[in-house]
Amino acid sequence: MKMSQNTPDKDDQSSTNKKAISLPISRVRLIMKSSPDVSCINQDAVFLTTKATELFVQHLAVASFNNGPGKETNSLSYTDLATTAEEMDTFHFLTDILPKKILARDYLQSLEQMQEEDNDDDDSADF
Repeated sequence: MKMSQNTPDKDDQSSTNKKAISLPISRVRLIMKSSPDVSCINQDAVFLTTKATELFVQHLAVASFNNGPGKETNSLSYTDLATTAEEMDTFHFLTDILPKKILARDYLQSLEQMQEEDNDDDDSADF
């Protein structure tokens, strides 16, 4: 007669793993499959990618919260995230994804200035 061990079944482990993450695994799998280089994806790879993504987002949020004014107001805003992406070397690769917000009026003014500078450069090149 075999003695039962106190090790959980695979089903118990998978349900525990699913509870340990909050991002939808099916959405992560869909994103991973959208790459033309990927033909099949192991379930463990999907789980690990999902967990790594959650940890990264958590790290970004904590760093943004600690570096921004959100600590005083107990809130986190897009501006805090964008500032962290711009100022910290670790997150600098996110500057294209999290650009600082700019008002349309300010953007149009800077666009006009750039066009004027280009026109000035073209005029000086003609001489």
